[in-house]
Amino acid sequence: MTAAVAGRAVAGPVGGDAPGDALSVIKARVDRALEEFAREETALLEAVDPELKPVGEQLRAAVSRGKRLRAAFCYWGWRAAGRDDGDGIVRAAAAMELVHAAAVVHDDLIDRSAVRHGRPTAHLALVPPRTGGAGGGAGRAAAGRSLALLAGDLLISWSGRLFLECGLPSAYLGRARGLWATLARELVAGECLEVLRTVPGADGEVGADSSLQIVRYKTAKYTVEHPLQIGALLGGGSPALLEVFSAYGVPLGEAFQLRDDLLGVFGAPDRTGKANLDDIAGARPTVLLALMRQAATEAERGELRALLGREAGAGPGRLERFREIAERTGARAGVESLIAARAEAAASVVDAALRAGRLPPCAAEALHGLAGHCLARAG
Repeated sequence: MTAAVAGRAVAGPVGGDAPGDALSVIKARVDRALEEFAREETALLEAVDPELKPVGEQLRAAVSRGKRLRAAFCYWGWRAAGRDDGDGIVRAAAAMELVHAAAVVHDDLIDRSAVRHGRPTAHLALVPPRTGGAGGGAGRAAAGRSLALLAGDLLISWSGRLFLECGLPSAYLGRARGLWATLARELVAGECLEVLRTVPGADGEVGADSSLQIVRYKTAKYTVEHPLQIGALLGGGSPALLEVFSAYGVPLGEAFQLRDDLLGVFGAPDRTGKANLDDIAGARPTVLLALMRQAATEAERGELRALLGREAGAGPGRLERFREIAERTGARAGVESLIAARAEAAASVVDAALRAGRLPPCAAEALHGLAGHCLARAG
């Protein structure tokens, strides 16, 4: 991200039309709404049988963590439509975070990731304790995966309920119903494409354009574009406003995931909360990997085949060699260029919409600030 784009991040007091920090305006309130909702729902779950307590604990943990970017985008979509602050929109925005929590649980399960936010992922945390006797490890691991899958399913159910019961008029909710369905469909489409295009041992089958398509549907749309548009639809926003949010949200959402992919390989685990080898062990079809393959020598392509996949093991030099190839081929710099171009595109959309009167100043400032939160990340 360029210094000019980063410099647009907002700061200052909250009040009137000034967004202050566009994320902190909403984050604490979303945290409280989700904590209360999860506490009530897990109490009902655990009342069925005390044996369900570990599931309830994991559900509360899944809901308790997050930057709340999706909720913030939904909230500022509402504000951009000319609506005032209120508890109803906060709860509706919080529902976006339950979609994300479900996606994280399912994503970690699909990827077989061991750590998230520095803690064991749900499918590992939910492995039942050994109750005596020998063996049973494979069965207990399978039980943990099954319980995580069910917990993710329940989180999706929660998101719909919280959205419908947020307190906004039913007529408002009806305006966003179709887009809510689109959000779920396209998120699943992106996940499916990633699974279908992750072929162990394959080399050169997934190009950068195909990887970007996964990024767009798996992350970009449900992180930025759709929350903004849902907030705008709830508030009765115009078609022109929805167009602004698409033109801003897709490139920013793609930049967000591209940054995440770089952090997954080059970030510090104590900051990212994830293992550096996850994408490599999973042979995930990231744009970084596509650019590496495109520019690699034949020898390096052979090395990549050996480095990728779970069967390659976790040797001490595996990550270092992968990083070296990413640097030598210019793939890391190429991803940084893609991020910068998308950040500039998103910022230009906001500036043009503000000049044309399609965005109120408070919303334009908030969108610049949220872009800063998306891209200036170390974890």
